[in-house]
Amino acid sequence: MPSLSPAALWPILLLSLSNVFMTFAWYGHLKYKTSALWIAIVASWGIAFFEYCLAVPANRIGAEVYSAAQLKTIQEVITLIVFSGFSVFFLKESLTINHAIGFALIAAGAAFVFRG
Repeated sequence: MPSLSPAALWPILLLSLSNVFMTFAWYGHLKYKTSALWIAIVASWGIAFFEYCLAVPANRIGAEVYSAAQLKTIQEVITLIVFSGFSVFFLKESLTINHAIGFALIAAGAAFVFRG
C-alpha cells in the first residue's frame, strides 16, 4: 500500500469529487423521468465534462504511486460509497441487506488488488 503522500491522497480526493459528478450525470435524470430523453442526455453530457476534468488528473497523479488496476479499484469503491449516499438521499431509494452484502463482497475483492 502506498504511503499517505500527496500523490497517494490527491487521486482519492479528486476521484471522490469526480464520482459525485459522474453519479449525477448517470443517475440524476432518474428523478426527472418526465423530461425529454434528449434533455437528459445533453444535461448528463455537460455534467460528465466536469467529471472528466477531475478524473483524468486524478489518474495522472495517482499513476505515480498506484497501478492502473489499483486506480480503477479505488474508483469503483468510491463509486459504491457515493452511489449509496446518492441513492438514499437524492433518489429516496432504500438500500437493503442484499445491497450491503454485495457491496461488502466487492470491497473484499478490492482488498485483494492491494495485496503485495
